[in-house]
Amino acid sequence: MRTVDTATLASALEALPTNPRVVVSGNHSVPWPLVHLMDATLERYTLNLLNAPAGVPDREGVTLETCFVGVGQRRSPRLRYVPSRLSMVPVLFREQLPVGAVLLHCTPPRGGHVSLGVEVNVLPAAIEACRRRGGLVVALLNDRMPFTHGDALVPVDEVDLGLEVSEPLPSPGAQAPLGEDARDIGERVAAMVPDGATLQMGIGGVPDAVLAALGSHGGLRLWTEMFSDGVLALRASGSLDEDHPLTTSFVFGSEELYAWLDGNPRVRMTRTERTNDPGLIAQQRMMTSINTALEVDLFGQANASRINARIHSGFGGQTDFIVGALHAPGGQAFIALRSWHPRADVSTIVPMVDEPVTSFQATAIVTEQGVAPLFGRDEKEQARGLIEGAAHPRVRSELWEEARALGLA
Repeated sequence: MRTVDTATLASALEALPTNPRVVVSGNHSVPWPLVHLMDATLERYTLNLLNAPAGVPDREGVTLETCFVGVGQRRSPRLRYVPSRLSMVPVLFREQLPVGAVLLHCTPPRGGHVSLGVEVNVLPAAIEACRRRGGLVVALLNDRMPFTHGDALVPVDEVDLGLEVSEPLPSPGAQAPLGEDARDIGERVAAMVPDGATLQMGIGGVPDAVLAALGSHGGLRLWTEMFSDGVLALRASGSLDEDHPLTTSFVFGSEELYAWLDGNPRVRMTRTERTNDPGLIAQQRMMTSINTALEVDLFGQANASRINARIHSGFGGQTDFIVGALHAPGGQAFIALRSWHPRADVSTIVPMVDEPVTSFQATAIVTEQGVAPLFGRDEKEQARGLIEGAAHPRVRSELWEEARALGLA
């Protein structure tokens, strides 16, 4: 790796083939100085990143390509959504989506390696695919990035150019207090999680509520796509298995979380094709997957991806973890959501989803109203549980009417 200035880096970007596909650190680890320089240098390119935040270039000449849509890509006329389970994105880089360049957000070198810090995900696969094609790998070397281990470590000779900066990482800031509905859901899910379980959950009010309700548990492990500050609370309460590593693919949270993460050997950052491999997930002790959805229908099908036929997010890791958890000994897969969507003012339990299905056959659906067990029940029992146990009282009579029309009652 050669450390360069912006003028030298711009010349290297100009030398890329016409309209290259550039894979960029996504989520909350976007290397903004590199992205802005690339956008000022290249007239046309394909920008591939997962869950893009607001502010990514969105203009004529830029194709916003992703397998998981973020707020910076949503509703753009230049969005190219490629449906894929997250575990399969590395395969796309090897075969269908050739990579011309990779822009990383890393630590400065240490012991012959840079660390990808808070965002590993699909980046190791992108680097490998890019180097096989003779492409360009560039690193933003940020001394504020936590140094993490596992698959986050990239040998310096696999990076062509580095640009040094010192910038704070994004943080969610002060969080609003959990609402009563979220607390109810969290307590219901936590009541079904045994001591010693292995957890997967995302970010947001409902996952945070589940973590908050797990403080009295013991021996908990993590094998998850991502985690946030809730893990610090579990650690403080003594709920984590201290003899087992915390496995994740990316992290987003407070400065306190990043400080704890820096150099922490207990946290194993793992590439997506391992973290999200259903076969490896199935090997985890009492694997418990906790996801959410936009809506669930009386057949137990969940839509977590689309609103009015427009892509909102994507499959993400939900399908990988539900399948893996259900195959794990003692495993469970929960879909947890509020029974009523306050912004749209509609029920989230519907007769039949109109959108493409993201996942199905969870262990149970959990709302603030109660728990609807699905796995092992026949379809009529599933529908009855969803109507009586999970749906909002305002729509239960309507759902019974629809259930009869669908042959579910």
